[in-house]
Amino acid sequence: MLLTDDGQLQARIANPQHKMRKHYLCQVSGTPTEAHATQLLSGVLLNDGPARAVAATPTPSATAHPRVPVVTHPHAMGWIEVIITEGRNRQVRRMLAAVGLPVLRLIRTQIGPWRLEGLAPGESRSLQLHAPQSTRATLRPRPRR
Repeated sequence: MLLTDDGQLQARIANPQHKMRKHYLCQVSGTPTEAHATQLLSGVLLNDGPARAVAATPTPSATAHPRVPVVTHPHAMGWIEVIITEGRNRQVRRMLAAVGLPVLRLIRTQIGPWRLEGLAPGESRSLQLHAPQSTRATLRPRPRR
């Protein structure tokens, strides 16, 4: 989760026009394959319109923190990494369900340049109030035509 009191930054993160990448690690019911990844990359039709991942990779084993309570499921479980640039309501869950992989656990690991990496459950990290110089170019509004 990324918390900010900077309204302009929040708007740029949330607005699909800025193509801010959101990375997810998903534990799913079933075994994700390259065919599932291809479907996600090609796009799936959701009830609010088409949606497409910019990257999708089946992951044999994930290094996620253990969940309490533990996720159990009577069928096979697998992991897939998904990257999107939109952020519609429950979009990743709905996309994966559309290709036959219901989500059991969803972890957002990165938004733009901000990563979850290195944080334990319950930990937090303070960042600069304003975007770092290296990311300002990607957050600058596009000129109007």
